[in-house]
Amino acid sequence: MKPAAHLTHSRFSINSGDLPTQFHQQRNCLEQSLPSQLGNGQSTIFQLDQDLSFIDTQYTPANDLTILSKMDNQEPRIVVTLGLKGNSCFLGDMKNEVIFKEGFTTITIFNSSSGERQYDAQQSIRQLRLSIGKQWLDKYFGENKSAHLFKTNNAKVISHKPISTQGIMSAQQLTNCNIAEALRLVYMHGQVMTILAAELAHLFEDNNQYPGQYNQRDKEVAELARTILLDEFKNPPSVAELSKRAGTNQFKLKKLFHYFFKNTPYGLLFEHRMNHAYQLLESTHYQVAVVADLVGYNHASNFTTAFTTHFGIPPKIVAKQN
Repeated sequence: MKPAAHLTHSRFSINSGDLPTQFHQQRNCLEQSLPSQLGNGQSTIFQLDQDLSFIDTQYTPANDLTILSKMDNQEPRIVVTLGLKGNSCFLGDMKNEVIFKEGFTTITIFNSSSGERQYDAQQSIRQLRLSIGKQWLDKYFGENKSAHLFKTNNAKVISHKPISTQGIMSAQQLTNCNIAEALRLVYMHGQVMTILAAELAHLFEDNNQYPGQYNQRDKEVAELARTILLDEFKNPPSVAELSKRAGTNQFKLKKLFHYFFKNTPYGLLFEHRMNHAYQLLESTHYQVAVVADLVGYNHASNFTTAFTTHFGIPPKIVAKQN
């Protein structure tokens, strides 16, 4: 019997509890599939620890799709979502909206929440979600430091930033996990912990004071410049233009990038281009020349040289593996 799906306001709607779910014994995970009449894809759910879950979601809906969900937890939880491909939206009962964008890490927190996850027709998405509880945060960050985060009973965004370089690399390791089954969960746990360390760190920094000459305003300037640079990575502004738009000068912007991101503006841009190119080669059937153009290279030969130097493997090999 097919799960009940309803057409409402030009969107197909289904309750999350009606999605076909089965336990995969060999992989030690739950698989929750999208019914065939609604499109292709599934969510794979791994319980890595008592208070730590990892969910890998890949969907390509046939039509605009809404998945209704209701979450009622005994304790607060934080969900760290890495948008690897495509965009989606969560609309809560209190009309609070959360947008999950490709290339961004979105961190939400809730005690209980009900609403709907919305996906656009024919738009493929891939998102990695890490769900952690307050006890996990207390264990690794301390109860005093985590307490200030849990002050809401509804879904709330507490951070929305470009995925860190370390986060992208660990996500690639997770999505290309070819480890033997006996070691898979241990390997995945390690990569997930690396992602959490990278993506949560800024929530526990002392925002009132930085060593040396920098302050919170300087950090905001650096983050604004980084966001501009990564949003416009295919046709990026010059360092002079970037500095002007961020409200500082070139000399100070370079120092801020070195301090906060351990990189130069164009060094960070290069890493973002390479990581985005790797994702495209790995998850699409685009030719190397097309990927080169999509990440801002006018000449495929220059892209191939840069990619091979960065990853130690030619882009055509990654494309062939796909």
